[in-house]
Formats: sequence, structure tokens, C-alpha cells
Amino acid sequence: MLKIYNTLSRQKEVFQPMTPGVIKMYVCGPTVYNYIHIGNARSIVAFDTVRRYFEFRGYEVQYVSNFTDVDDKMIKAAKEEGITVPQLADRYIQAFNEDTTALNVEPATDHPRATEYIPQIITFVQKLIDNGYAYVVDGDVYYRARHFKNYGALSGQSIDDLETGASEHVDPEEVAKKEDPLDFALWKAAKPGEINWESPWGKGRPGWHIECSVMSTDHFGPTFDIHAGGQDLQFPHHENEIAQSEAATGEKFVNYWMHNGFVTIGQDNEKMSKSLGNFVTVHDLLKAEDPQVIRFFMATTHYRRPIQYSQANLDEARANLEHLRNTFHNLQYRLKDATSGTDGDVQRQLAQFRDRFTEVMDDDINVANGIAVVYELMKFANQYVEQAAVQREPLVAIQVMLKKLLQVFGIEISLEAQSQDQEIEALIKQRDAARAAKDFALSDQIRDTLKARGVIIEDTPQGTRYRKE
Repeated sequence: MLKIYNTLSRQKEVFQPMTPGVIKMYVCGPTVYNYIHIGNARSIVAFDTVRRYFEFRGYEVQYVSNFTDVDDKMIKAAKEEGITVPQLADRYIQAFNEDTTALNVEPATDHPRATEYIPQIITFVQKLIDNGYAYVVDGDVYYRARHFKNYGALSGQSIDDLETGASEHVDPEEVAKKEDPLDFALWKAAKPGEINWESPWGKGRPGWHIECSVMSTDHFGPTFDIHAGGQDLQFPHHENEIAQSEAATGEKFVNYWMHNGFVTIGQDNEKMSKSLGNFVTVHDLLKAEDPQVIRFFMATTHYRRPIQYSQANLDEARANLEHLRNTFHNLQYRLKDATSGTDGDVQRQLAQFRDRFTEVMDDDINVANGIAVVYELMKFANQYVEQAAVQREPLVAIQVMLKKLLQVFGIEISLEAQSQDQEIEALIKQRDAARAAKDFALSDQIRDTLKARGVIIEDTPQGTRYRKE
């Protein structure tokens, strides 16, 4: 029975989508004024992994993730570079697509851009004004937070505590305009030289929170299954989304809220963020690291737990991934001398591995326990290939099961790619010939040459094989 931890209720709940077999899932995407950093990628990879598990369980996932392509940061960055906001957005959306493709993130069903929804946003804001939840001051439109009776439920804070927190994040000029410090902007009047759109309240642009309410409900209707994003979005962004959406529609906004933990860095486990200047971009990291290692590093930690970014943790992920790759190599190698036939015991054990994997992953997508099952399957696979006689069908079945489970984590190990490198194969044949001729000096020299390339030779009863360190 699949259970999801719902941030709103603060407990695990049995997951029941509104439409049987179909999941409507909205994930807050990046503000595209720079390359995504590892902290941004954590959310992207975490919920791509959640999506992949839903698909593994047989669901159709309608997955929408937005681009915030206009806000204060974008206006500032575009001005500094002497380009327009749309030009800046186009550049970093392209970079986002390149980086996430490298991390093997499945394309979203749709990637809406906020600026494509200006008419819908204006209509939505006007409805909030008409309903008495919003008011206009000098071309700005603000939402009356205290008018929404459940404000603070998602973040679990009293409205007085939220007011104190909100007052620390706005400038005095804006506070002076508001009826209440807790109120937040739905529409911002344009300043000279800023990108803007015509509206009933004058030229301006949308506030950040209203964009996601409009884009998500435009795609899914007033109520949908899952809304997800980083833990830092819980307040104020998601809290405000609930308030303005339910005030406009009169219906429950989201059934399940999911939030991922932070990426931390350094000995003090400081949260990685652009504002703190302690971030590492995926764009830069991909120049030095195997993208599958980065993916494995992030996808195998439970989405609600923090991840500590360090070279040591990347190295551990690389080593674990290499063990899995070597297992595929071992299975592929034994196909050379395998006989035809099936093995009912292997098939039964593979079914048990799949059942255990599903059982642990059904517990709030517990990838840490899920990858532990994969490691058990890896051990079983390596024990099987060490048998004196093996059969082709079980070898292929083990490969297929490993491949299927690893795909949930976004790890792709191509069966075709396991064919031995021609140059390495030629050196191994040369070494085998040298050993047969008792030219042990040449045999050792070839072994050392391969070792220097990170290739380890293993002499087995079935012949010489190799693995990469």
C-alpha cells in the first residue's frame, strides 16, 4: 500500500489519486536567472525519482514543472548584462534543459513559463479583488492573508509568528502600503525601465506566488493530487499558493504536499543557496564528474532528508555505481559460456526482490531502503555468475531486473554497452598467449599496462575477464 508523507497533515497517508491510475503532479521549477546549482538539482532529481517510482507502479503521471521567467532577480541580472529579461530566460532555460538531460531527468509533461500566463494571472487577481481577498494600492495588488482562515496550516505556525517572519523580509516602503505586514503582493506596479504588462491596475508584472497558482490550476483544475518543491518553499510560497488558490476557487487546492530536504555544504552543514554564495552549479560540476554519479549521489537519499555535498560523498557514490556496472559486466561476460535453459529458483528469487523493493519504496518512496534491495540483488547476481555452469535465460533475467530497478533512480546501464572494449580485449588475448608461452614478463607487463588504465584482470575458471576500478 503506497503511502506518502503529507506536509500539510504531518503524517504518512495512504496515497489515493483523484483519478484511478493517473497522478496530477506539479513541482515548482527554477527562477531562470542563472545556472541551476546542486540545491536546485536536489529537488529536480528527488521528484523525478518519485515520478519514476509512480510509473514503475503503473501510474500515468501528468508532471508539470514551471519556469519563473520574470521577477526581481531576473530584472536585476538582465540589466547587469545589458539584455532583456526574455533573452536571459531563454539562455538559462536552454541551460536547464541541457543540465537536466545530462542528469537523466525525464522531460516534464509541460514546462509552462509565467510570462505565457499574464492574461490568466490578471483574471485570477481580479477575482480575488472581487471576492474581498485583495486590494489595490498605487498600482500594486496585495492579498489579505488574515482573511484566509487556515493561513499558516502548511507551515504549522501561528499567524502572529508568521507576521513577525514576514516583516523581516520586506522593505519599509512596501510595509507602509499594506493593510497588514503579512499581506503579500499579487501584482507589482512597474518601475521605470522594467518589463511590464498592461492591467486594470496599471502597468506591472505578477508577483511570484500567484504564478504557480495560475499555472497549476490552469493545467489541472482547482484541485489536484500532488504539489511538490523544496523545503524552503513551504513558507511563504506554498502557504500563499494555498491561500490565494482556495480563496479564488472555493475548493481544496492540493491533496498531498511533498517537500524535499536541503543540500548542505561544509563542516557546518550550511544550506547551499545562491543568496549565501556557497553554491556549486550543475553546469560546472558536469565538466568534472560523470553525470550518472551525480544522479546516483542525489537519487539514493530519501527525498525528505538533507544531503551533504562533499567530494567524499561523490566518491562513495561513484564507487557504488561502479560496483553495479561491474555486476552488469560480470553477467554479460558469463553469457559467453552460458547454456540454454531456465532456472525456476532464480525466477522466484527475482520476484521476491521486486516485491521487497516495492514494499520498502511504498513507504514514502524510501529510496535508501530501495537501493539496499538493489545491492542485495547485486550480491545475488555476482554469486550466480561464480557458479561453474550458468544458463542464459537467468543471466538475462537478472540483468533486466537490475536495469528496471535502477531506472527508478534514473540510472541507465545499457546492456549493449557492456560489450568488451576492443583494445582491452586485444591486450587480454595477447596476455593469454604470453601466459600460454610462459612469457610471464610480457604477461605481467600487459597486466600493469591495463592496471594503469584502471582495468583489473581476473583469471577465472571460465577464462580471463576484467573489471574497471
